[in-house]
Amino acid sequence: MKAFVMKAIGQVGFMEKPVPEPGPNDAVVRTTRALICTSDSHTVRGAIGPRTNLTLGHEAVGIVHTVGSQVRQFRPGDRVVVGAITPDWGDLASQAGHPSQSGGPLGGWKFSNTKDGVFAEYFHVNEADANMALIPPDVSDEMAVYCADMLSTGFMGAEQGRIPLGGTVAVFGQGPVGLMATAGARLLGAGLIIAVEAVPRRQELARLYGADVIVDFSREDVVRRILELTAGQGVDTAIEALGSDVTFQNAVKVTKAGGTISNIGYHGHGEFVHIPRLDWGVGMAEKTITTGLCPGGRLRLERLLRLLQQKRVDPTLLTTHTFPFEEMERAFEMMDQKRDGIIKPLIVFT
Repeated sequence: MKAFVMKAIGQVGFMEKPVPEPGPNDAVVRTTRALICTSDSHTVRGAIGPRTNLTLGHEAVGIVHTVGSQVRQFRPGDRVVVGAITPDWGDLASQAGHPSQSGGPLGGWKFSNTKDGVFAEYFHVNEADANMALIPPDVSDEMAVYCADMLSTGFMGAEQGRIPLGGTVAVFGQGPVGLMATAGARLLGAGLIIAVEAVPRRQELARLYGADVIVDFSREDVVRRILELTAGQGVDTAIEALGSDVTFQNAVKVTKAGGTISNIGYHGHGEFVHIPRLDWGVGMAEKTITTGLCPGGRLRLERLLRLLQQKRVDPTLLTTHTFPFEEMERAFEMMDQKRDGIIKPLIVFT
């Protein structure tokens, strides 16, 4: 089969690999649709260290090709979405309520990290009964693929932000994850959603997904403006969805005492992320900082698919470009360089 791989730090390309075989609890899926994530670019640039000929990608849907002897929920021919995070559910971290960290920090993140990812004609899924879900007939592949990561991660940012009904929220960064965090904040009943973004198309999408006010960091002081909008109190919840030291510090600054900073950004650069000491109340302002990796599991996926079925959110508005798998190198380069206003590229497999 053909696979798109990270050959070394800074190098990507196609190569031939054998079609994987499932273990007793596993499945092999024939890929039909996939999405490129900015984190794939971080990986290629060396954010998690060198990788050699590792298949990239972690967001995909497809058709079950074959299953192991102990798989009970799925059979060949089923149309499925697979979580970007595929935990080992018997691990102690999973049993403690942190499945995304099974096997060690970030250990639930296997695709394109510790095993071959989904940018291939076929990919392997561990613990298939727990890590993938059937796609309902009335949900398209193009829509369902967003459940793998963008919906799950963005909504997690809002969920872990402990947004009170009618509360105030600032979402820093309106990329795909930030936009889904904005949508999640609206679904959870936020009373005022402030989106921080400078790109006009992303500002427009932020409004469509529920932002009440746009703060353009290229034109105004973000902290001052958010404090003005909240009568000097600050927000109940700040969601950092970019992975920048500056935006993380600003998130701390605009969060009121007793509020929550929910970090879902991938901090792929630098040795440290800094906390502004005085705005943190010298450590005693009761500001909670939460972090998280995309939640995995069939139950999570089924809940997200239900939201799509009931038309609570339409993530396909994020899809700005579509490419056949054969043009993966061009698609990856465009996403890496953020060219042509790209937000989320969809990859179509034959």
